[in-house]
Amino acid sequence: MEAARIASFLLLLGVVWSRAQPGAEAAGTTVFTLRNNCTFTIWPATLSGNSVVAVGGGGFELAPGANVSFPGPTGWSGRLWARTGCVAAETGASLACATGDCGGAVSCTLGGAPPVTLAEFTLGGADGKDFYDVSLVDGYNVGIGVAATGARVNSSTCGYAGCVGDVNALCPAELQVAGKEGDEEGMTVACRSACEAFGTAEYCCTGAHGGPDSCGPTKYSRLFKAACPAAYSYAYDDPTSTFTCGAGAQYLITFCPAQQ
Repeated sequence: MEAARIASFLLLLGVVWSRAQPGAEAAGTTVFTLRNNCTFTIWPATLSGNSVVAVGGGGFELAPGANVSFPGPTGWSGRLWARTGCVAAETGASLACATGDCGGAVSCTLGGAPPVTLAEFTLGGADGKDFYDVSLVDGYNVGIGVAATGARVNSSTCGYAGCVGDVNALCPAELQVAGKEGDEEGMTVACRSACEAFGTAEYCCTGAHGGPDSCGPTKYSRLFKAACPAAYSYAYDDPTSTFTCGAGAQYLITFCPAQQ
């Protein structure tokens, strides 16, 4: 998905999330299971693009090694991401995050501030199929992997989408975002996209470069693609980055996934 289209997503709060339990999958209902494989606590966030439903309640805390599951209604379109380096206010009413912050809210009604890795979904889209991808168009903060699971999954078509490589370790100096507090001070906590860093039409796929024929890969997007072959590296990186699966699939979304 292009960054401009992604940025237009709006959210109204709705469905409450629940802890993963055996038998959580209802017939005909997609269930998202989020797993924190990182060594640190993250605050996953969700944003809906075409629905009043806030899957997962919009955001929550997830400790290392923990799982959370919640349903995704048919026709839902939106994105999920991880917030890192978060500090909650004493009242618990606000949350300040080093990466992926959504305006200081615990439950997001805004998108995550770039740079941030995004997992994007459209459930029950064209021909009734689910469409999903992992995008680095808005930069990178942590790796994300998306695996389709369940009895209806065809492994030959429901591919693994994701960014397993550590882009922060490979990030050029001009794109690096350094941590400012605690153990992360001075460390690279995120890697900006070239569009965010430089703001030019060539990198942002705007103006004279506003179409797939005039906006191609750059040295920066190629770096992202080499680290994460199954993720979007720039706005028109569709052929190797968008995945589809039949209706009724379940999805495991892993933050800091292991090598596939």
